Amino acid sequence: MRTLLREFEKNGHSADAALVKWSPDTLRKILDTELPDAQVIVVSNREPYIHNIKDDEVELVVPASGLVSALEPITRACTGTWIAYGGGSADHLTVDEHDRVAVPPDDPTYMLRRVWLSEEEHAGYYLGFANEGLWPLCHIAFTRPNFRTADWETYESVNRKFADAVVAEARNERPIVLVQDYHFALLPRMLREQLPEAIIITFWHIPWPNSEVFSICPWRERILDGLLGSSIIGFHTQFHCNNFIESVDRFLETRIEREDAAISYQGQTSLVHAYPISIEWPPAQLGKVPAVAQCRDRIRSQLGIADGVKLCVGVERLDYTKGIIDRFRALGELFSRHPEWIGKVTFLQIAAPSRGTLPDYERLHRECARCAEEINQRYGHDGYTPVLFVAEHHTQRQVYEIYRAADVCMVTSLHDGMNLVAKEFVAARDDEQGVLILSMFAGASKELLEALIVNPFDAATMGETLLYALTMDSDEQQYRMQRMREIVRDNNVYRWAGSMLLDAARLRKRAEVELGGIAEPVETSNVVSLQERWRAMT
Repeated sequence: MRTLLREFEKNGHSADAALVKWSPDTLRKILDTELPDAQVIVVSNREPYIHNIKDDEVELVVPASGLVSALEPITRACTGTWIAYGGGSADHLTVDEHDRVAVPPDDPTYMLRRVWLSEEEHAGYYLGFANEGLWPLCHIAFTRPNFRTADWETYESVNRKFADAVVAEARNERPIVLVQDYHFALLPRMLREQLPEAIIITFWHIPWPNSEVFSICPWRERILDGLLGSSIIGFHTQFHCNNFIESVDRFLETRIEREDAAISYQGQTSLVHAYPISIEWPPAQLGKVPAVAQCRDRIRSQLGIADGVKLCVGVERLDYTKGIIDRFRALGELFSRHPEWIGKVTFLQIAAPSRGTLPDYERLHRECARCAEEINQRYGHDGYTPVLFVAEHHTQRQVYEIYRAADVCMVTSLHDGMNLVAKEFVAARDDEQGVLILSMFAGASKELLEALIVNPFDAATMGETLLYALTMDSDEQQYRMQRMREIVRDNNVYRWAGSMLLDAARLRKRAEVELGGIAEPVETSNVVSLQERWRAMT
């Protein structure tokens, strides 16, 4: 581990790191040897377990979320605390007097602390500023961002509420806090003010735009200031790191060490590194699903797909950044240019409803349904439906069964930070068959080079790529899938988290050296109050 730590001095990247078998045990070893007694706190908007009322009983829901699937095994391995918005209809009924519940329910290994928001707070912070403002601002999907002062004020107050929750959960003044995504751009600075010795790692899961686009945001300086409260700021790709650094350079007075990817601001240094996120390996879901042949038979029977018909799938949230309509158009191009394929391929689109109260998402749902219906009317016939558009939520197990049943998986994001669907599909195919078509604008395309890389804005070429995927022989499928599975195996979610934790250890050791040894606890009224509250609760 000490050798790895020295290697990670090189801007968070290590050639030797690829030789490590990254697992939950690796993370625990890092914590034990490099960060002894460190408390890990994860903060995200979405919670990993949701309790709802259904038929007068409490039902447990595990959301099929890329962020949750990546972070949940990390929090389990670190036996940490996860702080999230409690939005389930039965969430209040399942927590203790401190708003905590031990999870996972069948084998509790960490604590979930829920934060309560009113309908007005959720509407302004989440639906308003985060998803009508920051989300379209950061994605090149040609949807205009909407910025409202009331939404910004609510966003700020909710970030403060989460900061108070982190401080309440911290056992001392030196926790490691993993702040997740664009919902909490202001949180790092708020935490820095109350926990000056904390290691704060903020990971921005979506793209970061260039400085010209970012200048649209009326509160751009406040957002940058908030994020620079972090010890480390992480993105999926170096390109997004570069965009962030250029935004800081344009709008704030800072000193930037580009070779070290370090920004000095208000007496503090923040590192800006690329950490490509991934998934658990091996995926826990693989032990819960039937063999590939059984999955194929079951899914095809459920959908009424005849023998000899190829199954192409897309799985994601219903979002305008995912390129759902563009893949429908590619299928139309295939049928137009190669009519012999009419009746020989069915496209299943799973589109989990998302943010349905926002006008842009309501409009997208209508457009997707209309586009699917047009293709079905034009090319369908009795007993054959070219496009099956299913706007419903699916469990993780159901999704993995669909992956294993598919001949082709299309991930055609118009703009994406990473897109874990691509990696999940690869991980699900232990039969080493199936073809992945992957957008060049998804971060995953920088790693999964054996996928068929496409430009989703070019429907004709994407239709030809779909033809190539449908006719690819078994040997080529196996070769490509083997290479991609090696990448996902080696660059798994434990490596993603371990890289950040090793960088956190480096920062902590450097701070201790600069102070001439391990720092004594800071005697502030906040820290004393924090410790007293913790003793009272325990």
